[in-house]
Amino acid sequence: MGNDVEETLRVEILGSQHDRSVFDSGVDPLDRYFRVQAGQDARKNMAAPFVLVLADGTVAGYYTLSSTAVNLGDLPEKTVRKLPRYPLVPATLLGRLAVDRHHQGKGYGRFLLADALFRAVKSEIASFAVIVDAKDDIARRFYERESFLPFPDQPMKLFRPMVDIEQLFK
Repeated sequence: MGNDVEETLRVEILGSQHDRSVFDSGVDPLDRYFRVQAGQDARKNMAAPFVLVLADGTVAGYYTLSSTAVNLGDLPEKTVRKLPRYPLVPATLLGRLAVDRHHQGKGYGRFLLADALFRAVKSEIASFAVIVDAKDDIARRFYERESFLPFPDQPMKLFRPMVDIEQLFK
């Protein structure tokens, strides 16, 4: 994406002014969540939905962040060696990420991911990693290209350590 394109993009917390009714990523569970559940989750503090808004006000994509915990035993041994021996370790869940099909292939998914990682690393809440549950192999490969690592026994669940994410923004 060129600089002129990036200047027209903004990421905002989901609000009533954002039209969710026509959003279509091509992945029904992600679309249904965004249209029906995202506002409720925000009001109940279950997730923080963020939307990518174009210059004309169109919602081109969204993601959600929330806190979670990971069983220490679910992580790779190499990662576990660096962590305290708590049964659960705090993490940030990137619960959903989707781009409207009319705007796919423009780098907006990476733009949203970078925004999510930036918000996660700037949070004042302790978190050892950002966790994602890939919905399919295409999503899994997207996250793997962005340096996310699979859980040993759950290849569709991936993580990126916060110390790694911090390096992106230095």
